[in-house]
Amino acid sequence: MNIQDLINNKNTTIVDVRTEGEFVSGNVDGSINIPLDKVVEKAEELKEMQPLVVCCLSGGRSGQAAAYLQSLGCEEVYNGGGWQMVDAQKK
Repeated sequence: MNIQDLINNKNTTIVDVRTEGEFVSGNVDGSINIPLDKVVEKAEELKEMQPLVVCCLSGGRSGQAAAYLQSLGCEEVYNGGGWQMVDAQKK
C-alpha cells in the first residue's frame, strides 16, 4: 500500500506532531494533534491507533516520532512528511 492509499484508508489515523498553535493554524481534516514532546507519554495510546501516518511542518519532527514509535515495535507507522503534502493527497 502506498502513502496516498494509507492516508485515504478509513482505518489510518493521521497524527500531526506540531505544536497546538501550529495545528490550530491549519491541519489535515480528521487528523489528531499530539505534539512531538507528548509522543513518549502517548506511545501506548498511539500503538492502539495503528496504522498511523505522522506529519508535521516539513517531515523532520514526524520522522523523529515515526522512528521512535518504530523502535517500540510499531510496524504500521509511516512518516507522511509535511501536513500540507498529506492534505494534498487526501481525497
